[in-house]
Amino acid sequence: MIDINQQLSDLTDEIISNRRFLHENPELSHNEKETSAFVQRKLHEYGINFEADFSGYAVLGIIKGNKPGKTVALRADMDALPIQEETDVSFKSKKADIMHACGHDAHTAMLLGAGYILKQMQKDLEGTILLVFQPAEEDAPIGGSQAMIDSGVFSTYEPDVIFAQHVWPFLKPGLVGVHDKEVMGASDRFKITLEGKGGHASMPHQTSDAVIAAGHLITSLQTIVSRNLDPMEASVVTISMLEAGSVPNIIPKTVTLQGSIRTFQPHIQKRLKERFFAITNQIAEAFGTKAEIDYQEGYPATINTPKWAEIARRSAQTVYGESATPDLNPALAGEDFGRFLQKYPGAFIWLGTQIENENEQAPLHDSKFQIDERALPKGTKLLVQLALDALKELKQEEDYV
Repeated sequence: MIDINQQLSDLTDEIISNRRFLHENPELSHNEKETSAFVQRKLHEYGINFEADFSGYAVLGIIKGNKPGKTVALRADMDALPIQEETDVSFKSKKADIMHACGHDAHTAMLLGAGYILKQMQKDLEGTILLVFQPAEEDAPIGGSQAMIDSGVFSTYEPDVIFAQHVWPFLKPGLVGVHDKEVMGASDRFKITLEGKGGHASMPHQTSDAVIAAGHLITSLQTIVSRNLDPMEASVVTISMLEAGSVPNIIPKTVTLQGSIRTFQPHIQKRLKERFFAITNQIAEAFGTKAEIDYQEGYPATINTPKWAEIARRSAQTVYGESATPDLNPALAGEDFGRFLQKYPGAFIWLGTQIENENEQAPLHDSKFQIDERALPKGTKLLVQLALDALKELKQEEDYV
């Protein structure tokens, strides 16, 4: 096998350069044309075979080892967010209101780097490595993973296991978050339109006040979690948008509320949805209004396969040391990788990328989000180690059988 550390030493500037180019040139979900072209150019430059005639702008890199074996997939997402960047880095976004505020530029750069190193190992690989570059991860609840699967991204090479890593701003570089099962939550979205009867603010008795109904509804929806679920079953119902009225002396006819429901388990997700509809319709009726509900079931929960989570934990400890994988609670943020894990075993892990001044660390999806770029070669090495460890585990299983 080649010296991975020497390869990384030679490649680090390239990985950082690739990340900065992507950061300067972000593209939104379903518009990743130039990002996809950049990935394809780099794969060609690195001598890695690839396919790109799938849904949207997806790209699949293929590194087929010279020795027979199973197939391991590594996934990175490519899209940015509709956010105006407010950092002072020299490579800030060149596009108004578009920013890589979730680290997908880093994910793509690290996967390209890992692909380069794994390509150098091709003659020794016992199996196949797939480099999965996914568009539209941020386009919840639609996403891009299911479209990739449906369009046959794995029709020729089907993974026996699939992995992804995500930058995590509240973990220091050198630390990795690994969860045995639940990592990220299911994320459903809703829009409620309450229609009442408007009128003059001085004559509320002549109206059916949708604003009052909305106030009671906001409060009542919080009882879904607090009074319908076991306190140990983590879930969140959030109202994040409220639109009502245009002038202070008129009671509006309609009020619109939007938000999300997040949880980990499918049976809890189902229960939350049932109670959501019941409470919304009952509150609307009680105040003489009518509720129109648009409810979209979004990404499923991202739930790791325990066996492969343990392999990822060992890989992280190999790269970073025995203390590199602290116990962490999962997060209820949604992640499109959950759909891959519904079909294939695997694991989704968090890569520590916190900047040196942790007091200035902005969260994901923030206009001031940054990462410590010293984590990039470490994350690249982790992907390489994970791919090799997974192939080794699959080979041992095959030999055992």
